[in-house]
Amino acid sequence: MKLKELISSLPSPLLTGETDKVITGIQADSRSVVEGNLFVAVRGTAVDGHTYIAGAIEQGAVAIVCEEIPAGLESTCSFIQVKDSADALGKLASAWYGFPSEQLMLVGVTGTNGKTTTATLLYSLFRKLGYKTGLLSTVCNYIDNEAVPTEHTTPDPLTLHALLARMVDAGCEYAFMEVSSHAVDQRRISGLHFDGAIFTNLTRDHLDYHKTVDNYLKAKKTFFDNLPATAFALTNMDDKAGPVMLQNTTAKKLTYSLRTLADFKAKILESHFEGTDLLINDREVMVHFVGRFNTYNLLAVYGAAVALGEEPEDILIGLSTLQSVSGRFETIRSVLGYTAIVDYAHTPDALSNVLNGIHEVLEGSGRVITVVGAGGNRDKGKRPLMAKEAVDKSDQVILTSDNPRFEEPDAIIQDMVAGLSASDMQRTLCITDRTQAIKTAIMLAKKGDVILIAGKGHEDYQDVKGVKHHFDDREKVQEIFKTQEL
Repeated sequence: MKLKELISSLPSPLLTGETDKVITGIQADSRSVVEGNLFVAVRGTAVDGHTYIAGAIEQGAVAIVCEEIPAGLESTCSFIQVKDSADALGKLASAWYGFPSEQLMLVGVTGTNGKTTTATLLYSLFRKLGYKTGLLSTVCNYIDNEAVPTEHTTPDPLTLHALLARMVDAGCEYAFMEVSSHAVDQRRISGLHFDGAIFTNLTRDHLDYHKTVDNYLKAKKTFFDNLPATAFALTNMDDKAGPVMLQNTTAKKLTYSLRTLADFKAKILESHFEGTDLLINDREVMVHFVGRFNTYNLLAVYGAAVALGEEPEDILIGLSTLQSVSGRFETIRSVLGYTAIVDYAHTPDALSNVLNGIHEVLEGSGRVITVVGAGGNRDKGKRPLMAKEAVDKSDQVILTSDNPRFEEPDAIIQDMVAGLSASDMQRTLCITDRTQAIKTAIMLAKKGDVILIAGKGHEDYQDVKGVKHHFDDREKVQEIFKTQEL
């Protein structure tokens, strides 16, 4: 593709040099540049790509997109100066891959909790409805039935548009993706054409990055503000940030709720660990999901599917056949009559939701034992809140290591303990070794009890000092439960 074709998607670029050159590829990492490439110098949170422009030229870059052209650089290289090179990268990636998002019905899901479940259930539902469908999520990316491993909630622009192009090539008609606040703030979703957006909820998270809840909210809202008028904007009216998402969007405004007037309404009729009986827009359906928080996720899925033109009856039949997402309220039964639940809950609100879901089913007929930790090198402010939430809604709590990363696990646990009173500590154990913590919880359990193991969910590793060691909460539980069968 020629440079002039590629940059035609950029708003008001300032050009220096020839634009008739043939471009062999786009790179945002100077180490990956080869002869004939276009290098985009992006200012990241830790590294400024502008410092690597000279190196990119040495490696064969024939064109540079940047916000500032370096002084004193003698080169035949063409320079394209833009206001925001991160935004330009997404637009260039879209053009390079043939504008794939415009050839799909693309729906993004944002919010603190429920993104993975909602996006994954939409993917599963639309496949059941007979469509070839793509998914971009925290757990795994899918190109119809082909699994593609994932590293970030929302990939970098080049990876993202490449995946969408593969979906188009595979004949996919729909794609559903998680849209993280980081991705919005860093313009990773630049160049994407969305046909719909869903807001789940907003609670404290990622303040290590956004610094304030208001900044975090603004990142989510920016996603809705930038939707085209042809898209739909579906929001949770039971969350105080829900109506905020619709304030400035030109998209078609749709709402869902369990408590107030909305386009899509649900009521919980009966809960049990095998599932929940629901009333959705006055139609009854039994689903294989537990907890009020999952009812919100399913209602968002239902609303989005209706907005995309599917028949309500077909959607409800599809919902009744769906299974829970890996590591989300994943239930494992013991032969001794108690239940272990593995869940990804790693924010105070998510933990509260899962514990409330357990109590909705138990109705006081069994004890709740919670195993929980907090991630290292992340928002420290939520650690005491996590511990307090666990103690307030559990009969016994075991604080343990999660992904300590480059922090000391014991120090993280002490940060959690800081949120507990002396009476709280009477129902709290601190066991740093996660395997021993899980074993202890199981030893304490009696018939009818529920053990919640929170924080890691689908993850099959523990991140310690930059090394990912294999660790899967589900495997640990199953190994211990098997010894009970002998």
